[in-house]
Amino acid sequence: MKSFFPKPTFKVDDIISYAELVAAENANVQKGMNFQIKPEYSIFLMSVSKNAPYADEWDNTTNTLIYEGHDVPRNISQEPKEVDQPLTTPKGTLTENGKFFTAAQSYKMRLVKEPHKIKVYEKIKDGIWCYKGFFNLMDAHIVNTGKRNVFKFYLKPVEFISKRKQIELPHSRLIPTAVKLEVWARDKGQCVLCGSKENLHFDHDLPFSKGGTSLTAKNVRILCAKCNLKKSDKIFSIPPVFFSLT
Repeated sequence: MKSFFPKPTFKVDDIISYAELVAAENANVQKGMNFQIKPEYSIFLMSVSKNAPYADEWDNTTNTLIYEGHDVPRNISQEPKEVDQPLTTPKGTLTENGKFFTAAQSYKMRLVKEPHKIKVYEKIKDGIWCYKGFFNLMDAHIVNTGKRNVFKFYLKPVEFISKRKQIELPHSRLIPTAVKLEVWARDKGQCVLCGSKENLHFDHDLPFSKGGTSLTAKNVRILCAKCNLKKSDKIFSIPPVFFSLT
C-alpha cells in the first residue's frame, strides 16, 4: 500500500455548503457511508444533532469518533429501525456496512499495514456543513441495542505531517458540535471582523498550538479566509526577541 499524503481541499473546521462538498470531491456524495469514493480514502457524513438518523457520537475519554452503521433501505423493510443493520445485500454482496467492517477487521488481523482512511464531514444544521478532517478506521463491532444489531465503527482523528508520518490529533483540538452551534448563533453565521458570509472557518482566537482550547465558545469565533490569513500573517510576523547572556 502506497503512503498517502492528502492534497489540501479544506482545512479542518472549514464551514462549507453541501454543494461545496460535492464540488470538492467531484462526486455525488448522497449516502452517509461512501466506501472508497476515491482510491485513497472513503467518506463518512455524520451528525450528532438530536434528530440525526443515526447515533454518531464522540468519546472524549478514548479520543474516538464512534460512527453508527446504516439501516436497510425502505424497499427492503418498511421499518428500517426495527431490523438488524445488514452486512450483505439480498444478492449476497457487501453493503457499505460490510465493506467498512471488512476493512476494519483486515487491519485488526494485520492483513493490511495501514488502517483505512476516512474523510469526515459533519452536518451542523440544515445547509451548514463542517469539514472534520481525516480519520483512521481502527475497529468495528456489531452491537446489540436490545432490539436489534447495529454496526459501530471506531475512528481516530489524524494529521498528516508527511507521506511517512502522521500523528493522532487530541480530542481537545477538535471543536465539539455544541460549541460550533453556539458560535454560529453568536456570530450570526458571518465573519466577526468583516461580516463576510463566504469562505468561513471556525477559528481559535488563541491558537491551539499556543495553548488555546477548542472546548469553549469563548476561544472560538468565525473568520473568513481573508481575515484568517491576516491573523496568521500577524502571528508569524512577530519579530524575534533576543536575550543577552551577559
